[in-house]
Amino acid sequence: MKRILFCSSALLLLAAAAHITTMSAQLADWEQLKRYTTANAALPPAVPGEPRVVFYGDSITDAWHALGATAFAGKPYINRGISSQTTPQMLVRFRQDVVHLQPQVVVILAGTNDIAGNTGPSTLEMIEDNLISMADIAKANHIRMVFSSVLPVFDYPWKPGLQPAEKVRAINTWMKSYCAANNLVYLDYYTALADERGGMKEGTSRDGVHPTAAGYAIMEPLAAAAIAQALAQPQR
Repeated sequence: MKRILFCSSALLLLAAAAHITTMSAQLADWEQLKRYTTANAALPPAVPGEPRVVFYGDSITDAWHALGATAFAGKPYINRGISSQTTPQMLVRFRQDVVHLQPQVVVILAGTNDIAGNTGPSTLEMIEDNLISMADIAKANHIRMVFSSVLPVFDYPWKPGLQPAEKVRAINTWMKSYCAANNLVYLDYYTALADERGGMKEGTSRDGVHPTAAGYAIMEPLAAAAIAQALAQPQR
């Protein structure tokens, strides 16, 4: 019995040590600035007359692997999404992963992980403040801004029971009004993807949060139209 207890204790200590190591690594690069360091350094200068666009977000952007390939084929579009990120993390890396790449347009899709509490409790006002700060930085650097609506969510599979649908609608309502008041482009994915419960329509998501290929196919022309609208605006 003592031997079993000793082995169990040793396994628990090893598991705890592994967890501490993982958490320490995450805290050392909480905003994940290292993720795109090499890719950013290798990126050639923007070609004059060829509008560079950065798609900036969380896993929904990160998983849009077709960006610049089959989706938006031949376009100088850059994916700078990082899975699980929240708006405070995105705000910290905004200069490195957006401003320093010198795009004409940035398409931001963010906020769902804040609602899910991925980096701790977050109010709608906190999300709004972070989005406003990113918009301010973009404006100061003459980058046209596209704010994408948060995609519909009825429930988060990794954190069930939060009832996020109403919060998603609220942040999108605020975002649309903010864009109208500040001459920014509002990209409405939500209306095209939402079902009657405020979740993703059948066939457009694999888990109720992340789009399938069919979901991205719906999003692509909406994003293309929003980018064209942004490029038509005078550079500030």
